[in-house]
Amino acid sequence: MAKPDMQAIGIDFGTTNTVLAFPEGSDARVQAFERDGERHEALRTTLSFRRNPLAGGQPLAEAGPWAIQDFIDLPEETRFLQSFKSFAASVSFSDTAVFTTRYRFEDLMAAYLARVKAHAGLAQFPKRLAIGRPVTFAGSKPDDALAQRRYAAALAALGFEQVNYVLEPVAAAYFYAQRLVRDAVILVADLGGGTSDFSVLRFRKANGRTAAEALAHSGIGIAGDNFDFRIIDHVVSPRLGKRATYVSWGKELPVPKHYFASFSRWNELCLMRRPEVLRELRELARSSSSQEQLLSLVDLIEGGVSYELYRTVSQAKAALTEHEVVPFRFRMSGVDISGRLNRSSFERWIAPDLEKIGATADAALSKAGLAAKDIDRVFLTGGTSFVPAVRRLFEQRFPAEKIDTGEQLLSIAKGLALIAGSAEPEAWAA
Repeated sequence: MAKPDMQAIGIDFGTTNTVLAFPEGSDARVQAFERDGERHEALRTTLSFRRNPLAGGQPLAEAGPWAIQDFIDLPEETRFLQSFKSFAASVSFSDTAVFTTRYRFEDLMAAYLARVKAHAGLAQFPKRLAIGRPVTFAGSKPDDALAQRRYAAALAALGFEQVNYVLEPVAAAYFYAQRLVRDAVILVADLGGGTSDFSVLRFRKANGRTAAEALAHSGIGIAGDNFDFRIIDHVVSPRLGKRATYVSWGKELPVPKHYFASFSRWNELCLMRRPEVLRELRELARSSSSQEQLLSLVDLIEGGVSYELYRTVSQAKAALTEHEVVPFRFRMSGVDISGRLNRSSFERWIAPDLEKIGATADAALSKAGLAAKDIDRVFLTGGTSFVPAVRRLFEQRFPAEKIDTGEQLLSIAKGLALIAGSAEPEAWAA
C-alpha cells in the first residue's frame, strides 16, 4: 500500500463542509477526525470564538463540531459563525467584531484552518497545497481579486509556501478522470452550499498518463444555502412577523424586509446578534400588532440557537430527498413551529434557483461550443447533487446512463490532493 505524501495536501474549503486529503499513490487519503466516538471526514465549516477568561486575552477559536458544541454549551460567551466563506469576495464585508477584537475574512479563515490542523494532529501543514475555489464566488457582486488576496493572506499566515488555486469542478474532474479508460469530454457539476460551478474538460489517456484540456467554466452563487433560505422564508419567517407592520408618526408601515432576508441566510444570521439590531427590532415590536411574533424573532436571535435552526432545516431538506412529505418541528427560545413539508412545495419554492443553475450549466456548454450530445460523461458532486429536482436538471439534458455521482462530499478534496502531489500541480491551477 502506498504511503501518503505528507509534503502535499489538498483542502476543499467549502461553504458548508471542509475536507482535507493527502496524495497516496494513485489515490488520496481523506483526513479523519474523531470526537466523542464519532468519526468525521467532512467537517462543518463553522467557527466559534469563546470569550477569553484572561483579561485582554484573544478570543479562543474552535472549528467544526467542537465549535458547534462550544456554542450549544455557552451561547452567551460564544460568537458563532457559519457559511462565512460567503464573505470572501464581498467588498462590503471589511471585518466583524468578536467581543473586543476585530477579525477580517482572512483572520477568520486562518483561525478556522489552524484549529482544523490541530484536530488533525498535524504539527504543521505541508508546504505544498492545492486548495479549491469556486468558479464564481457567492454574493451579489463578488470581487474575485479581493477573494484571492484574502485567501493568499490567510494561507501565508498558516505557513504554506507553494499554493495552487484549483477550480473546484476541475479538482472533481481530476478525481473522476482516474477511473476513465478512454478519452472523454466531461461536464463536471459541483453543487455545494454556496455556489454551483461547472467545468467542461476534454481528457485524453495516453502512455499511462492523463492529459486534460479545459474547454469552458461557468458558475453562480446559488446552491444549497439558497434552498435553506426558501424553507426559512416560507415556513419559519411568517411565524416571526415577516408580514408584520408597525406604526410610525401615525402611519402604518411594513417591517423592513431586510431583517428577514438576513435572518434567512446562514452567513448573515450569525451577524444579527448585535445590540443595535436587537434594539431596532424591539422598537418596531412596541408599535406593532404582531408584537408577540417580532419578540419571538428577537428571542430566537438573542437565544443563540441559529445552529439548531440550521440543523432542523438541513434535516428537513435532506429528508425530502427520500420522502414526499416530512415533518418540521422547531421548538426553542420561546419559538414553537410545527408542520409538514412536502416536496412539491419545496420544489416550487426553489424553482427560480433551479432555473438559474440550469442556465449556468447550459452556459458552460455554450462557451465550449458543444451540445449535450457531445458530452461523454456528466459527473455530479457536492451535497446539493442529492436533491431530486437538481438531479432532474441533468436528466432533462443528458441520457441517464451518462450521469455519474460518487463520493459527493470527498471528491474535490481527493482531486486536490492528487493535484498537489503531481509533478506539475500548477498546470491545473486557475
